[in-house]
Amino acid sequence: MQPTEQRPPVSGRRLGIFGVVALVGAGLIVGTGIRAREEQDNRLKEWTDDQAIPTVAVALPNAKALSPTIDLPGRLEAYSRAPIYARVSGYLKNWDADIGARVKAGQVIAEIEAPDLDQQLLQARADLASAQASAKLSEATLARRKTLVASNFVSAQEIDERTADLSNKNGAVKAGQANVERLEALAGYKKIAAPFDGVVTSRDTDVGALINAGGNSGPAMFTVSDITKLRVYVNVPQNYVPAIKIGAKATLSLPDYPNRSFQATVEASSQAVDVASGTTRMQLGLDNSSGELMPGSYASVKLNLQRDATPLSIPASALIFNGNGLRVATVTPDDKVLFKTVKIGRDLGKEIELASGLAPDDRIITAPPDGLADGDHVRVTGAGAAKGKPTTASEKQDVKG
Repeated sequence: MQPTEQRPPVSGRRLGIFGVVALVGAGLIVGTGIRAREEQDNRLKEWTDDQAIPTVAVALPNAKALSPTIDLPGRLEAYSRAPIYARVSGYLKNWDADIGARVKAGQVIAEIEAPDLDQQLLQARADLASAQASAKLSEATLARRKTLVASNFVSAQEIDERTADLSNKNGAVKAGQANVERLEALAGYKKIAAPFDGVVTSRDTDVGALINAGGNSGPAMFTVSDITKLRVYVNVPQNYVPAIKIGAKATLSLPDYPNRSFQATVEASSQAVDVASGTTRMQLGLDNSSGELMPGSYASVKLNLQRDATPLSIPASALIFNGNGLRVATVTPDDKVLFKTVKIGRDLGKEIELASGLAPDDRIITAPPDGLADGDHVRVTGAGAAKGKPTTASEKQDVKG
């Protein structure tokens, strides 16, 4: 039987070295894992913080005038318009001009039969003739009395009385003459005449109709309008009045001429704001020598605006209205939110013209999310994203990646 082979014993030094190496290896593994975990936690925290920053689209205000004109409704009126009422009472005897008829100044367009006035005129003439006869008799009597003064048959007192009586009778003659002339002038109004060249635009009477003197008892008998030139009345909102100057040009569009436009000129302004509507009435002059346009027509008036400076405009979605008023969220160079109070100049639908509140280089948030507050940090995109902003956390992460 062969003896068992014995292995030489392992020295304690080798065991110690092996143990140290194993311990160091285990430490490295643990340290590497802990470091990897910390780096992962830091990256996760950085990514979480980065995701917590809202992303917003920004843009610069538009410094170009979106619309240098304003469209407003207008109403056409005759440049001269005369409602004609009767000056005498009676019955309409006849009329010679119907609606649409062109008349000349002084042309008789109707006649009134006034028997009461005729009788008053006859009575006034009779009264005048009586007063003239009395004055003539008084004058003859005074002349005869004066011839007897030298023979002392007539006293000075009687001469004075006769002189006063003659003066009284002459006064009655003048009063009677004035009354006759007044009634004759009134009788002249039995014939209704056109006051100027124009067109009869209304007739509200007919033969046999009872006519009352004055204009308080009903509509005018006739209306004569001069339509060779028209007035266009437009009510302009108060904030646009300074931009519309006297002499400015305007373009009119009418529904009865859809493929044509007409030119008018601003002639006058009421220089007052109507309390009920907040508008100022302006008058435009429009040539109508061809007679194509009609008084009373509706027109769409496009007025040119003259401004000292070009207004800034922003998207309508950028406006924020809450308890703090009307504001716009802007982004500072360090990508922080700053709210600014603005005033609207014109609401053009998708675009808003501002009267004040922004500078041309302000970066505005085009669609601000809910919950934004002054000083909030944001990540920006859009036309103004690269304007003076520092590198964000997401950009740093991209560089690392």
